[in-house]
Amino acid sequence: MVAILIIAHGKLGESLINCASHVLGSRPQCLMQIGVGVRDDPQQILKQARDLITQLDQGEGVLVMSDVFGATPSNIACKLLVPGRVEGVSGASLPMLVRALTYRNEPLKVVVGKAISGGVEGVLQLPTENIRDAATGS
Repeated sequence: MVAILIIAHGKLGESLINCASHVLGSRPQCLMQIGVGVRDDPQQILKQARDLITQLDQGEGVLVMSDVFGATPSNIACKLLVPGRVEGVSGASLPMLVRALTYRNEPLKVVVGKAISGGVEGVLQLPTENIRDAATGS
């Protein structure tokens, strides 16, 4: 199983995990997060992230997700990457995380692709005609 580590600003990673757990019905295994605050030392976060990757990796690799490319969380994530073993994506969102979790028994390369497609396909304009309540169908 591919493990997932989210590195994001503040409590975003924790919130994504809570939301994914709600959608999937339980908290997924091998899924952790690090919240980066304005006063955090990036070198300390990097050490913490390396320790978590070692803890999470079950031999199938680790997908590191960050929120905004170019910001501190993604800069830390970039320093963790090991091609074929630790891969990364930015733009973390709930559709991206749920898609990655759904396909995490596939090879790491496939999980990376599914995460990206989940993020891309999860962005769309809501329809303004024939609006129905998804929960009730009315």
